[in-house]
Amino acid sequence: MMKKLLVLICAVLAVSSCRKSNVEESVINPTEDTSQFVTLTDAVPDAILEIRYYGTYNFVGTRIDGYEQPTALLTKQAADSLRAVSDDVKSLGYRLKIYDAYRPQRGVDHFVRWAADIPDTLMKTYFYPDLDKSVLFEQEYIYEKSGHTRGSTVDLTLFDMATEKELDMGGTFDWFGIESHPDFCGNPETGEYTGKDSSTSRRTITEQQFKNRMILRQAMLRHGFKPLDSEWWHFTLKDEPFPDTYFTFPVRQLSVES
Repeated sequence: MMKKLLVLICAVLAVSSCRKSNVEESVINPTEDTSQFVTLTDAVPDAILEIRYYGTYNFVGTRIDGYEQPTALLTKQAADSLRAVSDDVKSLGYRLKIYDAYRPQRGVDHFVRWAADIPDTLMKTYFYPDLDKSVLFEQEYIYEKSGHTRGSTVDLTLFDMATEKELDMGGTFDWFGIESHPDFCGNPETGEYTGKDSSTSRRTITEQQFKNRMILRQAMLRHGFKPLDSEWWHFTLKDEPFPDTYFTFPVRQLSVES
């Protein structure tokens, strides 16, 4: 058994090494230029920040490389659109709560290294209890490149101003499983709740939890963002200004001149 485990670890590490090399070769126009970015809260002052990758409550269990301050950055265009979303949901009694926005390539590389380190399962109970860590590449929970690195993608949820709590979405941010899919227990295109899922998941979400996900989704779509089919919290500006640029500067407060 031990011999087989060692073989598996070596194989994954070899794949990771190859992947990392491919990442470095395929990153297009890497740049440290921050001139087209803004600090998100300067553009959306009502946003609440809970930058998970600056802290330790994330699927890795440690601060992620490149997160030097607990702030959020976005391209100016994405931030302007997110301000419109904020104004929209405020009229419904909510505020935006941000988990992640721009992510430097070094942060993505940190994820890749962690995923290849099979024995490191510190946060498994909280984020991927149903999965063996060895399948994270295969099932595409970890990517070598991320839309976040292009600067116009944001991970977020809604904060209910009446209850002073996050809106109940029926699942946590960064949960690795089909329960995070927008179509889990419903049809996101029609907003219809079905209460069941075609997968083998033993979990479910309530009609209200599905409805809450749709409130966020519909507000983001109304203001120019497109969703991801595997994460209810993840949205990218449709007309992102840098579709081929992967930025490398760290996450930290930008000066007024930036």
